[in-house]
Amino acid sequence: MSKSYFQAPRGTRDILPDESGKWQLILNAFANLATRFGYGQVISPIFEDVGVFQRIGENTEIVSKEMFTFQDKDPKTPQNLALRPELTASICRVFAQHRPTTPWKVWYEGPQFRYEKPQAGRYRQFVQVGAEIIGENDPAADVEIISLAWRFYELIGLKNVSLLLNTLGDSETRATYNRELFSYLSENADNLSPESKNTLTKNPLRVLDSKREGDLQVINNAPTIQDFLNSEDKDHFDSVCDGLNSVNIPFSITPRLVRGLDYYTRTTFEFVADELKTAQNAIGGGGRYDGLVEELGGPPTQGIGFALGVDRILLACESERLELGTRKPLDAFVVDLTGGTHATQIADELRHSGLGVDRSFGGRSMKAQMKVADRSGALYAIIVGDDELEKNEVTLRDLRGDGTQVRVSRSNLKSTLLDSMKRRDS
Repeated sequence: MSKSYFQAPRGTRDILPDESGKWQLILNAFANLATRFGYGQVISPIFEDVGVFQRIGENTEIVSKEMFTFQDKDPKTPQNLALRPELTASICRVFAQHRPTTPWKVWYEGPQFRYEKPQAGRYRQFVQVGAEIIGENDPAADVEIISLAWRFYELIGLKNVSLLLNTLGDSETRATYNRELFSYLSENADNLSPESKNTLTKNPLRVLDSKREGDLQVINNAPTIQDFLNSEDKDHFDSVCDGLNSVNIPFSITPRLVRGLDYYTRTTFEFVADELKTAQNAIGGGGRYDGLVEELGGPPTQGIGFALGVDRILLACESERLELGTRKPLDAFVVDLTGGTHATQIADELRHSGLGVDRSFGGRSMKAQMKVADRSGALYAIIVGDDELEKNEVTLRDLRGDGTQVRVSRSNLKSTLLDSMKRRDS
């Protein structure tokens, strides 16, 4: 009988070095772009008081079904905690607690956790990048947030991305529409799927998200929120559309786009990867949440933001056959045949100079060490044998070119290596 072994929990996965380089490229690209847009990074705890996320909406599946919750171990003041299922509520809690100067423009990255059925691009632990502007009601802020996400997709080379845009109006408009939608759906409940009938009793808006064939005819004939917008809602949405047009960002107005969280008001948006032929083809989205900060104990404060899923982005890149950068190859690999500390010293000196260097361990043979050097992807091998040691030299061998090699004094190793690398790049 084979020996059993532990595996990553269901719905999670290990990101190994060959893939983690792509992840790092995505994260670095977003960090650099957000900084250029004037956003500062916020790093918040991965778990919060469960009440922070209950403000998302008790009837959303994130709150009712998907949160990982637990109680802390303090017997005097037990607290119900939750691994964060999303980050906007956490960022609003940070704002309510610290009260920074507005407008507060921040970006973030990190893992979220949701207990849901694993599938391609959807895991129980997943990483998102995102940004928020808190304390600003100007529709130009909506345009900037959307343009930050759009320029990020452009930056990493994605071509086939569509922007879906809608407005949910203010809180009063949304409440009025909710009542009308509930009335319409109730009248047509016999034609809805059992799942949508259940959703209807909790949150009529969420029925519009159904992709089930039997629900689509009812949904397509449902009233749209555009019929209920007040003049301020319309002016705000028109300004957002004008702003996006002014910077040549294409979009499709999608009246039944509601997103999955109860805190959204007015502008909502979603980015869809057209090449992803799966049920889950959204690679990001967000919207305005003008009452959330107040719900979390802060003053009445407007806000808008988005979150982009790294797993989905990588799937979209793969579907477009987009080559993302991999790890930079090592500059050199030290092969030490003397059994002394020379490999340690040489590697340390070159690493201190900013070069990428690895070495072998265990006193292996020349042949074995050269195999490891070749497998490492290093550009050059630095060989130290007894003869080189006696003359205070090393042998520098080109591993990725014609295999030529040259003897170099230890004192000239760094400069010779750098010159060789420059000639390679020229």
